Amino acid sequence: MGNRVRLVSNSLLIVHVDVAVQPDVLEGFLAATEENAMASRHESGVVRFDVLSDRADPAHVVLVEVYRDEAAAAAHKETGHYQRWRDIVAPMMARPRQATRYLNTSPEDEDW
Repeated sequence: MGNRVRLVSNSLLIVHVDVAVQPDVLEGFLAATEENAMASRHESGVVRFDVLSDRADPAHVVLVEVYRDEAAAAAHKETGHYQRWRDIVAPMMARPRQATRYLNTSPEDEDW
């Protein structure tokens, strides 16, 4: 038995996007990001799309994007709402955003 984690063949793709926003444009960044998040939640390949603000530093924002698969993540980047968001928020960032990609190893149920 042991504590081995089993990789699931139909694992979801989870992307954490770490963003440092310039504090003076935070309100505009959050408005544009909420618009993108709301539209993203209607994409067939998107399971979740969360926007998180750091309690200690509101200008530190993390997007948690959960996709059914790699194709869904690629399709997301082709949408007009994503491309608008990308162009609007780029000058609002204090540094380039950083994305880390994960796969779910537990729970195995992809309908979480």
